[in-house]
Amino acid sequence: MRLTTKGRFAVTAMIDLALRQGKGPVTLSGISQRQAISLSYLEQLFGKLRRHEIVESIRGPGGGYSLARRADKVTVADIIIAVDEPLDATQCGGKENCHGADAATGTRCMTHELWATLNEKMVDYLDSVSLQDLVDQQKQKNSEQNVVHVHRPHAAVGQN
Repeated sequence: MRLTTKGRFAVTAMIDLALRQGKGPVTLSGISQRQAISLSYLEQLFGKLRRHEIVESIRGPGGGYSLARRADKVTVADIIIAVDEPLDATQCGGKENCHGADAATGTRCMTHELWATLNEKMVDYLDSVSLQDLVDQQKQKNSEQNVVHVHRPHAAVGQN
């Protein structure tokens, strides 16, 4: 698998952004601080996300980024593809020349179809998960962490 930090960081940053929708534009410096992702790296990623119309930028004082589409209309696959993240489990990068660098002389390895099918399944799965799904999971996780459980010892029956 070649899902590098680029795709992981882009999805994390998008969850952070989506969690703050409706509260005004979100700054990349804020995302950078909360998620420990380099600001210059976020600028590169968000440039690509903006070109794919997943986010929009608001300039000037109080500016930042917001979602260009509703979170339920953005899939993880959209984000990964926008930042040019390869989703490829094949050894050859899909060129079908697993046993040689030259496409004309290289041949497919015996497991090429296995890995090519895995690629399709990965894209199908990531296309089935919306940004809203991830936001909802994060909100659920946060609410479970904020629950305080009070345990009181039960008095034995018949004791005064």
